[in-house]
Amino acid sequence: MRRVYGIVLALVLALCSTDAQAQNYKSKQVKLPVDLYKGDTIPVVYLPNVYIYKPPTFESRRKERFYWRNVRDVKKTLPIAREVRGIIVETYEYLLTIPDEKARERHLAAVEKGMLEQYTPQMKKLTFRQGKMLIKLIDRECDQTGYELIKVFMGSFKANFYQTFAALFGASLKKEYDPEVEDAELEEIIFWIDNGAL
Repeated sequence: MRRVYGIVLALVLALCSTDAQAQNYKSKQVKLPVDLYKGDTIPVVYLPNVYIYKPPTFESRRKERFYWRNVRDVKKTLPIAREVRGIIVETYEYLLTIPDEKARERHLAAVEKGMLEQYTPQMKKLTFRQGKMLIKLIDRECDQTGYELIKVFMGSFKANFYQTFAALFGASLKKEYDPEVEDAELEEIIFWIDNGAL
């Protein structure tokens, strides 16, 4: 008899919890937009694109190492380039609200100082190759070379100074990103990183 009471009690508890779950489910229901098609009401659900990543094949071990080194370098430098783009957009929009030229110059000096303080430790950790890649990715993200950006915000004197400094190490702030030919592999790597495949 005890066993029967135990089973009945378990069933009652299960039914109560199922009823509570059903009520909880009803409170979390989301109404979907619908479309009428030949008299039928069909819910409309927009799904994100799904990309199938096929790992590349390589002709040699050397090319494979080069590819994976590019993946590592893009993962390290792309977030920095996107942060720079955000800072540039924010700074430009804020400069439009400042009517006084002296105040603009003070603000630009403060932004330059803040960027140097924030990014100098990160830049010191980059390899030479990653630094050159960052210059290209800044051009990709901002649609202007690093030289042009410095010239617009800081003036041609500082742009030429930084360009000369980069040239001493074999780099160029005027280097442009070419997604069609020279940087096609980087563009593919960025696509797969953005879609979570790499």
